Amino acid sequence: MSRKCEYCDKGVVSGVSYSHSHRQNKRTWAPNLMKVRAIVNGTPRRVVVCTRCLRSGKVERAI
Repeated sequence: MSRKCEYCDKGVVSGVSYSHSHRQNKRTWAPNLMKVRAIVNGTPRRVVVCTRCLRSGKVERAI
């Protein structure tokens, strides 16, 4: 799943998860992405955006 936010370009980040006994395993952290209808250049279009951009008002929703 290589989707990214179309406004802030936020995507999947990989790293290492540690247990209590300090054993390591690789894992990924995915952003909370939503497919919404937004106004882009004056016309409604379906875009993939993260919820942080929706909440901060960077995206104008098409109702």
